[in-house]
Amino acid sequence: MDWSNTKIRCSAIGMLMTEPKEVAAKKNGDLSKTAKSYLIKYYIQGRYDRKKEVLTPAMQKGITQEGEGIQMLSKFYGYELEKNNTLFENDYLCGHPDVLNPFMYDWLHIHDAKLSEDIWTFLPNVLEDIDAHHNGQLQGYMDLTGAKTAEIDYILADASETAINDEKRKLLYRMNLVSDESPEFKEAAATVEINMIYPDIPLSEKILVFPVKRDDEYIDRVYKKVEKAREFLQWFEEKHNNFNKVPIFG
Repeated sequence: MDWSNTKIRCSAIGMLMTEPKEVAAKKNGDLSKTAKSYLIKYYIQGRYDRKKEVLTPAMQKGITQEGEGIQMLSKFYGYELEKNNTLFENDYLCGHPDVLNPFMYDWLHIHDAKLSEDIWTFLPNVLEDIDAHHNGQLQGYMDLTGAKTAEIDYILADASETAINDEKRKLLYRMNLVSDESPEFKEAAATVEINMIYPDIPLSEKILVFPVKRDDEYIDRVYKKVEKAREFLQWFEEKHNNFNKVPIFG
């Protein structure tokens, strides 16, 4: 395969940009083990059309309730925000920014909506700084779109009715009761539901905003890493193709 035009998804920039532990490798701009691990997965998808899917409860909520999260952002900011469905790409990167906002400033601004699984995973973000993976993703989006600023928005949305009912079914099974009409089950099910919906919490407390400014120097380093990634993929394929052609003994 021709790996010379490989484009890295913005969501993978953080993995690509992790630094190797060895001082010499870091100084040389080499790829880390984390980056190589990601690229081998990329190789498998490209060569064999296989993709290992990982779907956490938070990811599932982000997929099924993304529209609700964007509606909450619209109310929070007072602008009618919409989901972006356009894939942006250049010679090095590709990606789908969640929301393109031209209203807030005199320049394009990007929102990346992260729906928290529940209030217990939402509130600890107050103590956190934006991590390298999220920063890399947003730097990529800004590069692709020409945006000057961006933000990660952690959003505490109510669980869907389907998710609530799934949890109630699991609860009934764990309690080993004959019927969901049991008073014990009804009381426990009510607790499950109130832990998954938040109508009593004001909107201003259900969104946490982490701003990110464009960093062109960082983006230049990303391009260099993409070049390294292309070289690695080419090298890895050659090694793979010839792996069993070398005599084992003798």
